[in-house]
Amino acid sequence: MVNTEIPKGYTFSPSSFNGTPLLTINHEATVDLDSTNSFEGPEKLLEVWFSASPSSLPETSIPDGLKGVPSEEWKEMLDLVNCKVLSIVESEDVDAYLLSESSMFVFPHKLILKTCGTTTLLSGLPKILEIAALVAKFPHSVANAARGTATAAVPYRVFYSRKNFLFPDRQRGPHRSWRDEVKSLDRLFLGGSAYLIGKMNGEHWYLYLTEPNTMLTPPATPDREQPIKVLDLPKPRLTANACSIDDEDQGRDETLELLMTDLDTENAKQFYLDHASAVAEGQYFEQANKSRSDARKHLGSINDGEETDGKTVQDVHALNGKLFDDSVDVFSNTSDENSPFASDDELTYPQELTTEGHALGTVVSEACGLSDVYPITKYPDARIDAYLFTPCGFSANGVIPSPQSGGSTHYFTVHVTPEPHCSYASFETNVPTSQSGRETADVIQQVVGIFKPARFSVTLFEAKDNADDDCGNKVKKGAKLDAIKGYRRIDRIVHDLEGYELVFKYYERFGWEGGAPRLGEVGL
Repeated sequence: MVNTEIPKGYTFSPSSFNGTPLLTINHEATVDLDSTNSFEGPEKLLEVWFSASPSSLPETSIPDGLKGVPSEEWKEMLDLVNCKVLSIVESEDVDAYLLSESSMFVFPHKLILKTCGTTTLLSGLPKILEIAALVAKFPHSVANAARGTATAAVPYRVFYSRKNFLFPDRQRGPHRSWRDEVKSLDRLFLGGSAYLIGKMNGEHWYLYLTEPNTMLTPPATPDREQPIKVLDLPKPRLTANACSIDDEDQGRDETLELLMTDLDTENAKQFYLDHASAVAEGQYFEQANKSRSDARKHLGSINDGEETDGKTVQDVHALNGKLFDDSVDVFSNTSDENSPFASDDELTYPQELTTEGHALGTVVSEACGLSDVYPITKYPDARIDAYLFTPCGFSANGVIPSPQSGGSTHYFTVHVTPEPHCSYASFETNVPTSQSGRETADVIQQVVGIFKPARFSVTLFEAKDNADDDCGNKVKKGAKLDAIKGYRRIDRIVHDLEGYELVFKYYERFGWEGGAPRLGEVGL
């Protein structure tokens, strides 16, 4: 059952509990958010790395790298992207920003920005490079008018990807076509590589990436001779166990992304505000009535200190602490000042469970099963920051600290557009299989069970492991990914990239008769 209690110190998100990562909510940004019209669910995804790992930050950078950058700086960059910050979950290793259009994750050494709709993500990239140079103090180069910034940090590596759009004619800025996006990236970086993965006339996925130690595109040749400026890259700032940490991080670096379309219509109703509010209301009153019934059963008409079944009233109070905690006083609205009980009509239903926001987002994340993907029984410090939109639509960030002492913190992010004519859901995570103890196929099976798409694509980025290069481990793992219950694999494409292996797969549900995929854009 979904827990609809209002815990002490509640700020409409489970991330606000005491002893957990710090949550900040931007209430102004949540005003007038609406997803009534057709919406472009497929996201643009950007990863900019400024060092290979958190333990190898350059000596010039501030101690926490990008994580040390004030949130106001990032908000200024996000204005260029045309999205707002709804809330922030801060943890030791990563800060998770829930946005009006998707998510952003800030690590000491890299930034991940994922935006949907008609956002102009690449318009914010020059500003990211500038902030990394001027605020985070990463090594940088001087002006290049084509970059759109006076100063740009030199990234270690850059990745940009997206699925084919459903409504490409609505995109703005550099996102009107893949060709324009590649041109925009090539103006910034030397030697980038662009790929179209999948069928040009079917479901496909675009990828742009640079090689390690990315070079910025130099300024145009000046009219008169000028002194040559040499960029002196400082040595990395290494910790005592940096080598072992780097080796472990590189070996475990993997990102799984599921891009799901044609969601089951009935199942998708749980991501509508009216449906979620009705579910929350029913469970709230059911829980309140049960609590009242339990209190009557235990207390009866006995007096303080009198024993019943071997228990004193004080024992009963301790047993039912939640009922009498000031933060969860479901009996506060009573018709009799001397009575701790209320009638059904007198129970007050919390307003936050009737309007869009984090409270209903939490209800949905628990009701749909999302909170069980990385459960708190295994990840006790994990937190989900979720938001439900008006009249529908859902976003969530999960911060997943390793259950092992000294381990890294990872993330997952989910975004749902449930309208039948443009239904879409995405799930992305970098929780390594070695940490979760689960096969990638098991995670995929659980996620598609939550959203029930008619078809979906999978992209799996994995850092190359030399131990696997000469054995059949990769082949065996790929075969397991093929066996997703209820679905047949249509496409399987493997790319051997610099330092990584990329697997792309496309699936359709058995018996699906919905016709060809909605392509929106075809090829380039």
